[in-house]
Amino acid sequence: MFKTIEGAADCEVRSVIRFLNPRNVLPIEVHHQICQVYGDNATSDGMVRKWVRMLSEGRENLHDEERSGRPSLVNDDLVRKVNERVRDDRRFTISVSQFLICPCTFLRFQGLYSMTLSIVANIAGGRIL
Repeated sequence: MFKTIEGAADCEVRSVIRFLNPRNVLPIEVHHQICQVYGDNATSDGMVRKWVRMLSEGRENLHDEERSGRPSLVNDDLVRKVNERVRDDRRFTISVSQFLICPCTFLRFQGLYSMTLSIVANIAGGRIL
C-alpha cells in the first residue's frame, strides 16, 4: 500500500494530470493514480476529465483563473487598521446583537479573529461595510 500525501495543492494535482496527459493515460487511470498517492478526496474523476480536456486543448496555466463575484470586504488597509485598533485596546468584545446583520453575513466574518466585527464597525462609523 502506498503512503498518501494529504493536503496537496490543486496545482500539484493538476501537474500530475499534465504530466500523464501526453503519455495518453486514460483519465480514469490518471484519477486512480492520483487517489493512490493523494487520497480519495484529492479530486474527482469529472475534474480530472475536465483538466485533461483543457490541457489537450492547449491550456498551460494550472492555476484557477480569477472569477468575477462579490468583491472582498477585506483589504490590506482594513487589516492594518484592525491590527492597530486591536493593539491599542485588546479588551474588545463582540456581541452579535450589536449588529443588524443576518446570520449568514455574520458567518462569513467568523473566519476573522473574534474582534474584527466590532473594530470594523467602529472604523466604519458604526455601520457594517
